Amino acid sequence: MHKFSCFNRHNKSETEQRPHKVSFNLEKGKASKVMQALSKCLENRGLDVKIIYSNSIALDVLPQAAGKGQALSFLLGKLKAGGIRPLNTLVCGDSGNDAELFSVPEVYGVMVGNAQEELVEWYAENARDNAQIIHATERCAAGIMQAIGNFTLGPNMSPRDVRDSTLNIKILSPSHEVVMFYLLYERWLRGEVDNSEQYIQNIKSVFHSTGNVVHPSGVERPMQQIIDTLPKLFGEKRGLDFRVWIDRVSFAEVSLGSWLVKFDKWELSGTELRCCLTKVLMNSKVEAPNEFTWMHLHQTWLDGSEGKDDNSWFI
Repeated sequence: MHKFSCFNRHNKSETEQRPHKVSFNLEKGKASKVMQALSKCLENRGLDVKIIYSNSIALDVLPQAAGKGQALSFLLGKLKAGGIRPLNTLVCGDSGNDAELFSVPEVYGVMVGNAQEELVEWYAENARDNAQIIHATERCAAGIMQAIGNFTLGPNMSPRDVRDSTLNIKILSPSHEVVMFYLLYERWLRGEVDNSEQYIQNIKSVFHSTGNVVHPSGVERPMQQIIDTLPKLFGEKRGLDFRVWIDRVSFAEVSLGSWLVKFDKWELSGTELRCCLTKVLMNSKVEAPNEFTWMHLHQTWLDGSEGKDDNSWFI
């Protein structure tokens, strides 16, 4: 590599060097000529490698069989071999090392509006006429949401952007069910919805009449007993910086029609931030299989989240 004096490997962290990948910093203005010369040099040496340039600075050399596109193709092949045919697969990218993702058959693709120049150029040369790949006008995650709507792959609006006070929208999965419930809960405590019997009934309908809740403190109570206290909490957090959200969500069908959902549930109230590890066992409703009933909820404090007043943690 000594003949390519414009390379600077020393500016690359050692953590970015691998047995099967070497990385360099390369000035954008020199990238095209250097890549052509380097490719020919490596080919003459009998090396079956690929060269990827991204972020207008990073040049990677790696085996032909490596890369994001090959990884995705391998994963899709494994799923199909296992009898699972993936539907509505969407790949997203913003830099040159994402380009080969868009070459995988049977997937949709989106380049977000703030994609790097090298990816935009690749799109113009290779994919502009491909109806399954778009260059979004929106940036970052908004560009991904735009693509979901463009290809009709699912809902392309955040639940927080739904202004219907009852959040009366179609539930798509057990994890979506959890997201929607806690958004209902947040809006109730913030007093952002009508204090109506309909809203209370919407929340009550989530829980089974014989279900129970294990509070992070370890106290177990019937679900309906907890929900019956909900009307008293209306607007309790009005005017405060109060937010509820969940992350690290996963779910699995543990038996026919029964689902176990795991997630971290966070609450920010003023300057106090607390989190509990949460598990919910829910069943599909017989009369409406795409709707769910919560059978059991179990919460434990994340280390450091225990407070002086555990009673302020409702559910």
